[in-house]
Amino acid sequence: MIGNQQSSIQPWVFHVDRREISYLRFTLESYDGMAAVTTLDPYTALIEVSIAPGCEEIVFELLDSLKNQEGLTIEKVPKV
Repeated sequence: MIGNQQSSIQPWVFHVDRREISYLRFTLESYDGMAAVTTLDPYTALIEVSIAPGCEEIVFELLDSLKNQEGLTIEKVPKV
């Protein structure tokens, strides 16, 4: 799993393939109210995923599925 469950909205930063930003945004945000995607830097393909409380496990499972089954590049950026 990519992350751990949290009790409040936590922003998670990921490095993705820039060609996949729109697809990831559309896919994650199609689950109404679960997560919002913000592009931090379109050139380095950094996105921030803000996950609603209680939805962390579902979102991380979805990200794992997109990564493992569809071959998308999704790499968690360590918090500094």
